[in-house]
Amino acid sequence: MPNSYFRFKQFTVQQDKSVMKVCTDSCILGAWSAKHLNGSEKVLDIGTGTGLLSLMLAQKTGSAIDSIELDPESAAQAQENIVASPWSARIRVLAGNVLHFPLPADYDFIISNPPFFESDLRSPAEKKNKAKHNETLTLDALIVVLRKHLKITGSFSILLPNHRSGYFENLAMINGFFLYKKLTVRQTPAHPPFRSICLFGLQDPGSIEARELIIKYEDGKYTREFVDLMYDYYG
Repeated sequence: MPNSYFRFKQFTVQQDKSVMKVCTDSCILGAWSAKHLNGSEKVLDIGTGTGLLSLMLAQKTGSAIDSIELDPESAAQAQENIVASPWSARIRVLAGNVLHFPLPADYDFIISNPPFFESDLRSPAEKKNKAKHNETLTLDALIVVLRKHLKITGSFSILLPNHRSGYFENLAMINGFFLYKKLTVRQTPAHPPFRSICLFGLQDPGSIEARELIIKYEDGKYTREFVDLMYDYYG
């Protein structure tokens, strides 16, 4: 059973009431995305869960962050975690469905760890199904939200299962987005890629930066690249 909390260097995430717990790939998304905010003033975190990604971004930037969450209990826990953090004045938790919530249309940066296991084994817990499967927010619906609320000069990052990355990249292209950077994640050198983290925007970058991150060596020790990425949070 997961711990009821996860302690980082500068904040603690309580997670006993939230469906989605702190996990390594979401931490990678947060740390990697924090390097690409480029002075963003307004940030949107879609599906904030415990508030993890908002807290990770707030630690590294001065951005004002809106954190929206559909599940009421998760939203309440995100609020609890944010109030207890050093950045509560800059993070606003919004309880509601991002598809219908009256959000502004001028975010400089949007981050999302969306429900993406649409074809994988379903959980008997209905709340977890809503969080992990695309019953409430499909990738096709998400791209419309991103197009509606992102500034023309803005960018967004997203965490995807590696086997769904190609589908989403094509979907983004159809909707006018360009792929800027892509990080492919492996558990070890012997494992196939299991996650992709992508950065998109509405300006043509001319070229795409593609890199790979391996979390652990085959002996179980964390790689230098992973340690360096996460150092400011739990190194």
